[in-house]
Formats: sequence, C-alpha cells, structure tokens
Amino acid sequence: MFEIRKRVEISAAHKLNLDYESKCTAIHGHNWIIDIYLRSESLNHNGMIMDFSEIKQKVITPLDHQFLNEVLPFNPTAELLAKYVCDVLQPFCFRVDVQESENNTASYIK
Repeated sequence: MFEIRKRVEISAAHKLNLDYESKCTAIHGHNWIIDIYLRSESLNHNGMIMDFSEIKQKVITPLDHQFLNEVLPFNPTAELLAKYVCDVLQPFCFRVDVQESENNTASYIK
C-alpha cells in the first residue's frame, strides 16, 4: 500500500449560514491549512499515486482567494470543506484535515 500527504494553504473568505447567533455568520476569512491524504495499492505509469502538482491544482485553483459561499454549493463549514476536497480527489483520497485557525481543525475520513 502506498500513501502520500500533501499540505496546501488557501486564503479564502466565507460566512456560515447558521440557525443560531454567531459572529461567523458575517463574512470573514482564514488562511486555511489543508492536509490531504491519498492511498493506493498501485502506482500510475509515472510511479505515483497522483502528482503533487495535480493535487495542488485541483484544490487551490478553485478555492484560493475566493468567497467560498459563491464557489461551493453548500454551507462552507470546515467539515464540509474537508469532505469536498476528499471528493475532488477520488478515488485515492481517504482523509482530509482542514485547519481554519490554530486551534480549530475539522477532518473528513472516508
């Protein structure tokens, strides 16, 4: 079994649509640190699960310096962002950790 981890960072704004009062319902931004884990029993013809630059392109390009509420079809919580990133990198992704601040990290594990 082969496994890789890629860490990317995006700067993006969002606001949360919540059914309770919270300062997070106002537009605000984060420097999100995203750890992406891929696994495969075999490698492609180049000897990789997926090129690190391809991972970066699939995750950073659509999200970096964006207002996430306008580019994602869901309430952009850290949890749902982690699932989105994992879904984009199928069939190899099995875990994504999304850190929106030093003490706040959400994970999606497939």
